[in-house]
Amino acid sequence: MQFSERVFCGELSSEDIGRRVLLAGWVDAFRDHGGLLFIHLRDRSGIVQIVFSPDTATGDICRQAALLRSEYCIAVSGDVRKRLAGTENPNIETGPIEVFVTELAVLAESDALPFSVSDKAMVAGAPSAGADHVAEDLRLQYRYLDIRRPAMRDNLMARHRIFRCVREFLDSRGFVEIETPVLTASTPEGARDYLVPSRIHPQNFYALPQSPQLFKQLLMIGGMERYFQLARCFRDEDLRPNRQPEFTQLDIEASFIDEEFLYELIEELTVRMFAIGGIDLPRPFARMTYAEAMDTTGSDRPDLRFGLRFVDVTDVFSETRYSIFRQILQRGGCIKGINIQGQSEKLSKNVLQNEYAREIAPSFGAKGMTWMRAEGGKLESNIVQFFSEQELAELKRRFAVTDGDVLILIADPSYAVVTSALGQLRLHLADRLGLIPENSFYPVWITEFPLFEPTDEGGVTSSHHPFTAPDREDFDPKNLEELLSLKSRAYDLVMNGEELGGGSIRINNRDLQRKIFAALGLSEEETREKFGFFLRAFDFGAPPHGGLALGMDRTVSMILQTPSIREVIAFPKNRSAACPLTGAPSAVKREQLAELGLLNPGGQDVLPGTAEKEDPIDHLSWVSRIGISAAERPVMEEILAGAEALARLAKEKAGSEEPIRTVAPVSNRMRPGTREMRSKLAESGKLLKSAPSVKGNYFKVASILE
Repeated sequence: MQFSERVFCGELSSEDIGRRVLLAGWVDAFRDHGGLLFIHLRDRSGIVQIVFSPDTATGDICRQAALLRSEYCIAVSGDVRKRLAGTENPNIETGPIEVFVTELAVLAESDALPFSVSDKAMVAGAPSAGADHVAEDLRLQYRYLDIRRPAMRDNLMARHRIFRCVREFLDSRGFVEIETPVLTASTPEGARDYLVPSRIHPQNFYALPQSPQLFKQLLMIGGMERYFQLARCFRDEDLRPNRQPEFTQLDIEASFIDEEFLYELIEELTVRMFAIGGIDLPRPFARMTYAEAMDTTGSDRPDLRFGLRFVDVTDVFSETRYSIFRQILQRGGCIKGINIQGQSEKLSKNVLQNEYAREIAPSFGAKGMTWMRAEGGKLESNIVQFFSEQELAELKRRFAVTDGDVLILIADPSYAVVTSALGQLRLHLADRLGLIPENSFYPVWITEFPLFEPTDEGGVTSSHHPFTAPDREDFDPKNLEELLSLKSRAYDLVMNGEELGGGSIRINNRDLQRKIFAALGLSEEETREKFGFFLRAFDFGAPPHGGLALGMDRTVSMILQTPSIREVIAFPKNRSAACPLTGAPSAVKREQLAELGLLNPGGQDVLPGTAEKEDPIDHLSWVSRIGISAAERPVMEEILAGAEALARLAKEKAGSEEPIRTVAPVSNRMRPGTREMRSKLAESGKLLKSAPSVKGNYFKVASILE
């Protein structure tokens, strides 16, 4: 068979009737009707039904075909025919036709599958087989099989089309695709770096990039003016369901621009990307300041597909008789609320008081919750008698209350507690009550973020990154109050409560950049050590510039409406940041560590976890590979003290006789008069391949515990 003549299964149509074709792919499903054998043949493009009939195929071919099983890889040659009336299959792309086979070649056989990869019904009118409900880790372990499923295949093909759209659009707007280094220096960008040890420079490390931030700014200083990259980025962050340790972001930077340029550019690109998924986004995108987002939704990633915006009613209760509100306001607190319109039947008094006030609201951090229901033109609750008629009337006016509405109020001395708790309640209620319209998308720009955030140590840290331009330059880097009042020229693109990406106008002035570093508490020496090369570039005419990065895994997932970003990544890590397919991360040989100079880092006499004077709990934590929190330490101290006391008692009670049972040391113990015999498996290392490894005189048991 000449594979150069091969035709894709899913590309066949009624126009090909009478044509002889060569097909190749996998056996998706089969149906034996005695003299006739029907098989669904699947390749990347789709499925077509092939028929083995004694009228068109030799006896040897028919007998060979009868031995085919699911996922056998085969090639066939045959004639395209129109299906008989009434046998067409609307469940597959090529339902009106079939191919009568004249030649067959079995290219590779397949073992029994760990899960089904077929989701097409063979018979017209039959329900779709669908993919089995398979544990995600099993799917990831056999990801190459999972990719054969049409759903996964279609996701990856759509991802390709979206990426192609990005490249074509940005190319049309004068952007140049440039690759930046993957092995680079560690710089503070908000998350922990993944470090790569250097063999050539012992005990020195590269860092995998969290983003190409510095390099793309240097490209602007280098005069490239418009740059983009579909960049691989790496962040050693705490685990979340929709987060990957390595991910792809669309990185964009441009010179001689302002925010409006980037808004227009990204909006047009986003509209084009979502159109690939059949989604029509409205333009222009809405805009909302950070302060407005927090004031009205409690989040800097607001989901605006539904209402339930916050209303501030602090002033309404400035002279209230209600003691709880009065005490909170005396402490500088605030009161905000939401109106859940027309939901009083679903939110009964019992539900509001026993579920939300006592359980749900406290679980979101609120110390309490006030509720009222509108009935017969009045507001009713278990505490309504404590409010004046004037206060109740103003509440009805502020919230535009009508009968059937439900008001929920949160009051607290802390603005952050109020907005956070009410924001979580907003999302919870919208989900519970079905207030989020299906297949709706609401993009919004969030702007004017704070430039800095306070730290627990009394300093500040960058809200975005230290290269973001402030809204003004005349500030004192030592004045904490002034620093916290600064706004940034940063912006985030948010859709349906998810941050798709963000960026900023950058600093292009050396003195201002040094000022920002000083505000962050970096000394001149630290600044020079970490960013000297970068600041030096500012001495040679740095243009005004800015950019943005879009998380492409998250964006593609939203376009395709998948439940997880793992459904749009070919080989993702699982929720534990591990790869069930390859076993990564994995241990390495001591020889490799020695070659990298990591067996004795810093000139220590012993490795971590083996020091005699080490804290016993830290030692236990290290050996077992189990983290022990501060709250657990007292319990562990008590347990260890009990174990030590028991050991002392055993030692005191023990006589001079050798104990019957002992803990076996790592080395062998031989009977007198016998010689040591060693298994070939032991010599090769295979005997103890699955056994715990040894560190010092201790066994590492992490793998056992897992």
